[in-house]
Amino acid sequence: MVLSRRQLIAAAAVGGSAAALGMPMSRARELSADEFRSLAARGYNRRFLARPAKIFVPTGAEEVRRAVAGAVAENSPIAARSGGHCFDDFVDNDRIRSIIDLGRMNAVSWDERYRAFSVDAGADIGTVYNALHRWGVTVPGGICLGVGMGGHVCGGGYGPLSRRFGLVADHLVGVEVVTVDAEGTAKVVVATADGPDRELWWAHTGGGGGNFGVVTRYLLRSPGSDGADPAHALPSPPGAMLSARLILPITTEDSFVRLLTNYLGFFVRHSAPGNEFAGLYAPLMIRTTGTAAAEMLILFDAGTPHARTRFDEFVATVSDGVFPPPLLTPVARLSYADTVNQVYYAKGVNTTRVKVKAAYLRTPYSPDQLRIFYRYLTDPRFLGESQLEFLPFGGAINAVAADATAMPARDSFMKMLIHASWRLPSDDDRYLRWAREMYRDVHAETGGVPAPSAAYGGSYINYPDADLADARWNTSGLPWHAFYYGDNYRRLLRVKAAADPGNVFQHRLSIGRPDW
Repeated sequence: MVLSRRQLIAAAAVGGSAAALGMPMSRARELSADEFRSLAARGYNRRFLARPAKIFVPTGAEEVRRAVAGAVAENSPIAARSGGHCFDDFVDNDRIRSIIDLGRMNAVSWDERYRAFSVDAGADIGTVYNALHRWGVTVPGGICLGVGMGGHVCGGGYGPLSRRFGLVADHLVGVEVVTVDAEGTAKVVVATADGPDRELWWAHTGGGGGNFGVVTRYLLRSPGSDGADPAHALPSPPGAMLSARLILPITTEDSFVRLLTNYLGFFVRHSAPGNEFAGLYAPLMIRTTGTAAAEMLILFDAGTPHARTRFDEFVATVSDGVFPPPLLTPVARLSYADTVNQVYYAKGVNTTRVKVKAAYLRTPYSPDQLRIFYRYLTDPRFLGESQLEFLPFGGAINAVAADATAMPARDSFMKMLIHASWRLPSDDDRYLRWAREMYRDVHAETGGVPAPSAAYGGSYINYPDADLADARWNTSGLPWHAFYYGDNYRRLLRVKAAADPGNVFQHRLSIGRPDW
């Protein structure tokens, strides 16, 4: 199904609806002008707006293939959208003329042929969790239920259970993807870990979205499982989880430094695979309220031995010496399914303009670096919806070799994320500078960026930041891809050359783009 801008204009002129093309007539229906506008504006970041000539709305791999073939024949720059949560303008920009919107491809099923769970690229994380629950299994995916699997998995994919079970990409055994060969022919390829297209499979275990083709579905099965029984093909989730929120009204710089020192120190001490706190996930969010108010969501596997004692130990460690004393909300014990549906972050629509900048931490930030964060967060000119986030990493993630998947960050214990957020276009310059200068000043000793080193493991491609390809903001001398892919980049270049020789699939941080 496809709706073009020409059809949109015609539909608006006559007050009717625009014709739906690109799929068998027996299945075609009409799309309204409002539907076109809604699909075009489905991206997360209000800074960027897509202006496509056509939007394809396929329901299966063959329809995706035809859409890609049509766009290639028309020399129409193409991008795919799954959940629409890309932080940057990989899809939403003036260059892309054809969008393949995968929102109607959201099935989750057991594939007998591949002995793996088949997950459509358009399915959101919440849909996947609820579907897998019928088999008593799950994947260690994200906490934001509205994020689409299409970009999430091929960037690595992590969330509350990753310290126990690794990345989603660690459970990927196959990927169905539409590629374009040197003659411009679009084809559907199923690349598996043990098949002839193994390299294309590997590239989707952290190589990022929009690089090699349009992913239509993923095949998921855990290492060590033969797939004979779906109930044992993926991890069994916790039977129950403890959850609470720790509210920390930080009023002084010293208290801020004490909190972050406690928090980062705890997780660096408990970052090894299989540690007694592997079932703990406690993201910390510090908002720009003028007083650096912080909130921590604490999730803990209730099946861990002495779970409540360990839960309390963590709270006491993080709170030690912090004034005013933090407030812990009542600790709830819910089933895993209820925790997902009641505590994880619900699907919603973002209405703000956003800039993100991220880092993997191998060692904690120093007190001096933490003081820099504090000064930026408490700047009264930037009160509002922006925040600094810390997201626990490590555990089972670090049990995998750096080259086993395309995502090489296998020795970090934490992710840092600056999430600048505002509403008015007139504020773009000042908020962008606020985020960029904070990031630069915190990482001043390594070229204004978290250059891979003893202290840092680079950054996460699902938190894309084109500033890393800009010598004004990255003075480390390292190219952008060193932050996202490390030594795996050379192999990704070879996959790119084989799978997409015409460079049909590209964006501002796509494989093969210039270093600067």
